[in-house]
Amino acid sequence: MSATLAILTVGVVPVDAVMPLLTEHIDAQQITQISLLGKMDPQDVYEDYAIEPGERPVHALLNNGEVAQVSRKKIARDLQAVIGVIDKQNYDVILLMSTERFTGLSARHAILLEPERIIPPLVSSIVDGHQVGVIVPLAGLIEGQREKWQLLENAPYYEVASSLQGSDTDLIAAGEALLAKGADVLMLDCLGYHQKHRDLLQKALNVPVLLSNVLVARLASELLL
Repeated sequence: MSATLAILTVGVVPVDAVMPLLTEHIDAQQITQISLLGKMDPQDVYEDYAIEPGERPVHALLNNGEVAQVSRKKIARDLQAVIGVIDKQNYDVILLMSTERFTGLSARHAILLEPERIIPPLVSSIVDGHQVGVIVPLAGLIEGQREKWQLLENAPYYEVASSLQGSDTDLIAAGEALLAKGADVLMLDCLGYHQKHRDLLQKALNVPVLLSNVLVARLASELLL
């Protein structure tokens, strides 16, 4: 029997960029994508997932193209509920495709892959003392990024370049700004960035570029043999 994979996302996340990595070891028909908010009416999202006082929000892309700030606590609660349902359907691997970190998520039977628990130590071992420059699509994500990359020997530098509305010129300019600050490895840390963005930066700037969604997809593919 072929291995089965469930890809779980918070908002709208195109997975086309990572599918070739996954289908090296698993038939596309054995992969199911589930989005918590992706099919919801945006107004319902804002009402049902309103941020509580003092809470650091989760940023999620909605089906109308808006990036919503929603409650981390409520998203984590409902992600766990969905994981519980998926886990009873005999999937071998559940891949949470998100650059946000949530606490308390678990699966009893399937292997649950949470990128935010895997990627930071993996990147830390890869860069091994080099100066990392991180590019994110929104300035509001930088606060969470500082917490995320505490394992790195050198605190990263940050620049913003939208993965949706931004141009190639904007992305290259963000990379150049990070190199000017002293970065010698770049990290594209958003699910909206694809291999074409990584290739663009590597060609334009001649610098190693890591892409978080590709790293986690390769890890997932190793579990699908």
